Amino acid sequence: MLHRSCSVRAILSPLVLLLVGGVAVVATTPRICRAQPAATPEAPAGGLEVPPLPEGTPEELMKFALGLRKPARQPKSREEALAYMQGVAATSVQAAEKILAQVKPDDRLHDEAARLKLESLMMLSQTGDAQAATDMATYAKTLVDSPSPALALEAKRLLLVSDARELLSTRTLDGAPDLIKRTADLLAADPNDADTAMLATQLAGVFEQMPDAGEHAANAYRAFGPIFATSTNAQIKQMGESFAGTLRRLSLPGSPMEIEGTLLDGTAFDQKSLAGKVVLVDFWATWCGPCVAEIPNMIDQYEKYHDKGFEIVGISLDEDRAAVEGFVKEAKIPWPILFAGKGWGDPVASFYGITGIPQLILIGRDGNVITLNARGEALAKELATLFKDAG
Repeated sequence: MLHRSCSVRAILSPLVLLLVGGVAVVATTPRICRAQPAATPEAPAGGLEVPPLPEGTPEELMKFALGLRKPARQPKSREEALAYMQGVAATSVQAAEKILAQVKPDDRLHDEAARLKLESLMMLSQTGDAQAATDMATYAKTLVDSPSPALALEAKRLLLVSDARELLSTRTLDGAPDLIKRTADLLAADPNDADTAMLATQLAGVFEQMPDAGEHAANAYRAFGPIFATSTNAQIKQMGESFAGTLRRLSLPGSPMEIEGTLLDGTAFDQKSLAGKVVLVDFWATWCGPCVAEIPNMIDQYEKYHDKGFEIVGISLDEDRAAVEGFVKEAKIPWPILFAGKGWGDPVASFYGITGIPQLILIGRDGNVITLNARGEALAKELATLFKDAG
C-alpha cells in the first residue's frame, strides 16, 4: 500500500518497520515520505556475497551470523543492499537452527538463537518470501509460552506483525477488532515497552490510512491512548497525548471544524467569513513534494468554483515565513494562508492530530465536514456534486 504524503514519524525499530512493508505511519518526530514496499531483489553480478555458513560451535556460529550484519564494503546500490540483506537473513536462519539443535532451552544461547531465527525469517518474508512468512508465524507460535519473558514478548509482537501484514495484503478488516484487542493487551502488560508502543501506534495509523477503516482507526486510538497515558516513558506518554487530536480529527465528518489563527500577512483569521461557503482546508508545507504537486489541481478547482461559493484555506506547517511568502507569490496562490511558524507544532494541526500532509478536509455550506480526504479526483467529484445546481 502506497501513500504519497509526508508525515511526522519516529525512527522505527526494524521490528516495527516490518509491519507495513516500508510504509511509515504515525509517531512523533521529523517528517519522512512514505515509500513503496521493497520488491524481491535479484543479486547483481559481482555484488556483495554472503559467505557460506561454516562448521563450528554454537558460540562460533552466533558470532559468524552477527558478523554478517557488517558487510565487507558498503553496497553500491539499493538493489545490492537488499540482495545482501536477503542472503544474510537466509544464512542467519541456518545458523540459528544449527545452534538450536545443539543447545538446551536453558542454555544462554538458546534465546539469542531463537530471536535470531525469528528476526531473520521476518526479514526474508519482507523481501517477498512467502514460505519464510509462514515459517516465522509457525515458529513464533511455539514461543509465545516460552519461560523467557523477553522471547515470549518478541514472539507475540511478531505474530501481531504477521497478522497485520495479512490484513493489509487481503484488505479484509474482519480481523481488525481482534488485532486491536491483542495489541492493547500486550501494551497493557507493559505500558513502558517502546517497541510494543510503536507497534500499536503504527497499527492505528495504518487503519487510519486504509479506505473504510476509519471506525477501526478510532477504536485503536481509543484503546491504546489510555494505556499510553499510564506509561512513565515520556515519549510514549507524549504519543498518547497526541491521540486525542487524532480522535478529534477522525470524528470531524458530520461535525463543524474550528479554525483560528493568524494569516500570513499578520492579520487574524475570521472563520465567520466562510459562513455559507464550501471550504477546503489544506494542511501543507513548501517542503512537502506531494503538497506542492496538489496545488495545480486546487487552483483549477478554485478558479472553477470560487465565484460560486468555494473557498480554500491553507494552513502552513512551515517554520520559515519568507519561504512561504516567496512560494505563495511565485505559485500565485489566491487563497488565505494561516501561518504560525511552528512546523508540526502548529496549533490547528496539533488540535486535530495532523501527522501526515497534505491533509485536505472539505467542509460543506452548513459548516460540517464532508470528508477528510479531498485530494485529486476526489476533490473534483465532491465539488461537482456540491455545485451541480450552481449554474
